[in-house]
Amino acid sequence: MTSRQIRFRVAAEAPEFEQIFELAYSTFVEEIPQHPPNAQRRHVDRFHEDNVYLIALAGDVVVGMLAVRDRRPFSLDEKLGSVDAYLPPGRRVCELRLLAVRPEWRRGFVFCGLVNLVLTHGRSRGFDLAIISGTVRQAKLYRHLGFEPFGPTVGTSDAPFQPMFITIERFARQAPAIARATSL
Repeated sequence: MTSRQIRFRVAAEAPEFEQIFELAYSTFVEEIPQHPPNAQRRHVDRFHEDNVYLIALAGDVVVGMLAVRDRRPFSLDEKLGSVDAYLPPGRRVCELRLLAVRPEWRRGFVFCGLVNLVLTHGRSRGFDLAIISGTVRQAKLYRHLGFEPFGPTVGTSDAPFQPMFITIERFARQAPAIARATSL
């Protein structure tokens, strides 16, 4: 499938949400052991009702996702106390969560499309700073994106995460480099 056959948008339909729960399970239960397994093989995020899910679709199949949320407390507020002391002042903050791309789609335009969609969505909502709990396994990727680490790692020894932030200005500067790197 080519980049023209992948659609990027905000999730809106029940079948998309079911696929989001299945992708979250395979990523955050099986691959990154952050949550315990269950017989249903689905993981519904505890902030599901507040999340806006940005998705990549190959046909009707969700092949990538990223959740955006602006309601406090953020998950990082709960883990570190208020994160405001770690962040540049005077910013409108959102939290990025649940970045997941199906393994067979991890090289190339799906990730790039999600990056572009989060940038567009963030601007339209007035966000100018994003925080994320980046898996330590992908610390190099997050630094390449322009994220800056703050505070101590959170999570467990099996699934450690580094709190990070990025300003919209830095994200916008980095997005073209990401597009070039992922289109090779």
